[in-house]
Amino acid sequence: MSKVKISNNELKALGIEDTKLLADFSRVANKQLKQNTMSKLQIINKLEKLISEPRTFITAENDKWSDLAEQVLTMRSQGLFNQPANQEIPLKADQSNFPIFGAEHIEKGALDQMKTAMQLPVSVVGALMPDAHQGYGLPIGGVLATTRNTIIPFAVGVDIACRMCLSIFDMPSDMVDDEKDMLKSMLLKHTVFGMGGTTKTHFDTSLFDKNTWKATKVIRDLRDKAYAQLGTSGTGNHFVEWGELQVLTGSEFDLPPGNYLALLSHSGSRGFGGNIANYYSKVAMDKTRLPAQAKHLAWLDLNDEAGQEYWIAMNLAGEYASANHHEIHNKIAKAMNRQPLLRIENHHNFAWEETLDDGTPVMVHRKGATPAGAGVLGIIPGSMSTPGFLVRGKGVAAAINSASHGAGRLMSRNAAFRTLDRALIAEELRNKRITLIGSDMDEAPMAYKDIHAVMSAQSDLVEIIAKFQPRIVRMAAPKERPED
Repeated sequence: MSKVKISNNELKALGIEDTKLLADFSRVANKQLKQNTMSKLQIINKLEKLISEPRTFITAENDKWSDLAEQVLTMRSQGLFNQPANQEIPLKADQSNFPIFGAEHIEKGALDQMKTAMQLPVSVVGALMPDAHQGYGLPIGGVLATTRNTIIPFAVGVDIACRMCLSIFDMPSDMVDDEKDMLKSMLLKHTVFGMGGTTKTHFDTSLFDKNTWKATKVIRDLRDKAYAQLGTSGTGNHFVEWGELQVLTGSEFDLPPGNYLALLSHSGSRGFGGNIANYYSKVAMDKTRLPAQAKHLAWLDLNDEAGQEYWIAMNLAGEYASANHHEIHNKIAKAMNRQPLLRIENHHNFAWEETLDDGTPVMVHRKGATPAGAGVLGIIPGSMSTPGFLVRGKGVAAAINSASHGAGRLMSRNAAFRTLDRALIAEELRNKRITLIGSDMDEAPMAYKDIHAVMSAQSDLVEIIAKFQPRIVRMAAPKERPED
């Protein structure tokens, strides 16, 4: 591995052109790097602040930073050093066309956000899934391929590697009625929801043996939080639920057609992923200045330290999110004294290094979109009272090998509280025989699009091989702030 060094070109990018000043900055910066007192990114950020606010670095001790600040002030007074403005990067004038699946189901705000994303100078191709709705930066349900060396934290999302996990048991599906109290009790005992939710009992903590937890200061600082939250679920649209899985004729994944008891969960990387997202989104926006409408689409360069750090953290968040689901499913399987016949999972809110059909290497961001390459299994949920679907991807290039990650919101959370009727929600759950633990009006079935219409709009993208009907659903308490 080559020795990490702060190059003259990186210092020149801060506006340092004078040969002596460049040498002095390089000496101080690389000595700090050698002493391992700060990371390369932290040193560059400190130098950038020193240039913009030199007087704050002047001290009586006249240390190395103070000396640099004095030089900057002296040269600036002589008109020899002017900090360059962090110039705004212009967007491409033309909005490239992108395929829209189920355009009749997609709000204008999501379409506008996708159009802006396609104007980024690093964008290659994009696509919009039928569950799409407005979010931060890239719309939820948006798929964006950028140049291979770029990654956009807000195009990945705040809940990094949010995922679905399905355990299928060799048990009759009518247990959801016959053993309802027992199954409900298992959810209450073996799941934890909420922003600050933690658990002291674990099934498998081997993920925390990985050296990756020591890779960066940001990761190290969040390790204890991640450990405490292992095996817990978030708020908002995150859930763990029992239901009836109908495996359809013609499926090819080693289960005969029929009805099975199944456990389905949806959540992500908890506070660990959220803090990673917020930290590196700010770094990206500081480094990559974009017009106001695109500011949340700021990218990191994977050839730079910040980009490398985010890449390591994002992938660790993916492993962590999977471990969270496995904790829940394994605890419940152990309590039932039954191993599942099959466990299937997939994630969204992630970025993958992939190659387009024409051979172009790209970074594919799927923010609320399910990987749907040829033969790839995925899970697309509906709402708490409508079915979800186990699907097999068809590998459609125009969709960038993707599909929706759910039904998608029909209305905002505020609109749900303003317009929905609690009595009608209760009647819907009663009619569908849904036992609900937690949740509130903003997660009501009526707040979501028609899952059947969404699936119809993407019939070219995926094949349905099983249908899951929720029956006993646990979500966060109504008082919890949504974090999805």
